[in-house]
Amino acid sequence: MPLRRPPLLVPSLLVVLALLAGCGDDETAERVPGDPVSSAEAEVLGQVLYAGREEGGADFEATAPYAEGAVLTLTGEIDFTEGTGRAQAVTSYADGRPEDTRTLFFTGEDLWQGDVPGLAEELEEAGLPPATYVRRPIATTQAGGTASLLDVLVQMVPRLASTTADDPESFAGYTWAGSRSINGELASVFQNPTGTTIAVAADSELLVQYATTLQDVPVTITLADHGERDITLPADGDTVSLTEHPEIAGALGL
Repeated sequence: MPLRRPPLLVPSLLVVLALLAGCGDDETAERVPGDPVSSAEAEVLGQVLYAGREEGGADFEATAPYAEGAVLTLTGEIDFTEGTGRAQAVTSYADGRPEDTRTLFFTGEDLWQGDVPGLAEELEEAGLPPATYVRRPIATTQAGGTASLLDVLVQMVPRLASTTADDPESFAGYTWAGSRSINGELASVFQNPTGTTIAVAADSELLVQYATTLQDVPVTITLADHGERDITLPADGDTVSLTEHPEIAGALGL
């Protein structure tokens, strides 16, 4: 995403209405998907990450069909102010295999996982006290040079907000991709030259969906119910550090 940060530009109500109606600089012209964004739309697009940060947080759903018949879905909430989140991660399979479900908490640096199969047994065998969660640093890349999809998703969600606005000129290559309903809310959709799309709500200027492709995996993140969030991370006494106990990480395949 082109997330450069100039000073905030507050669009007027007329600018917002022009965006939401799908209008270009010439309001009499009929809008066609693929038309370049107007200067008014670029200004509003420059506000969406800042506007989300000002709201404080949101519910989110991130989906990534990473293999044939396999989809990873994260459903939860994000506190944009603190950069913390919690979610339920579900991996579902089309071949009848049971779903794999984990409870997640995350910051910009660390990831907590609960509901890990075999954790209680491994802790007992290692002579460690019981714990509900395992904690490890979020990895940007693995040994093979690729990133864990789970780690990618929990890094992407907090980046859908910013403490400052973007330069409207950074959206010069975007096009208008039409309007559609997202979670029952009318939104205008914009696309950059690489195919990434940004959907902005018609009644609030807020980002409601971001979709892109990473490592050949389509990723869609949908935001809803923007507002303040208060997320309490798992207590240290209920967590085992996989950095301090790599033997547990190895035994659990983490």
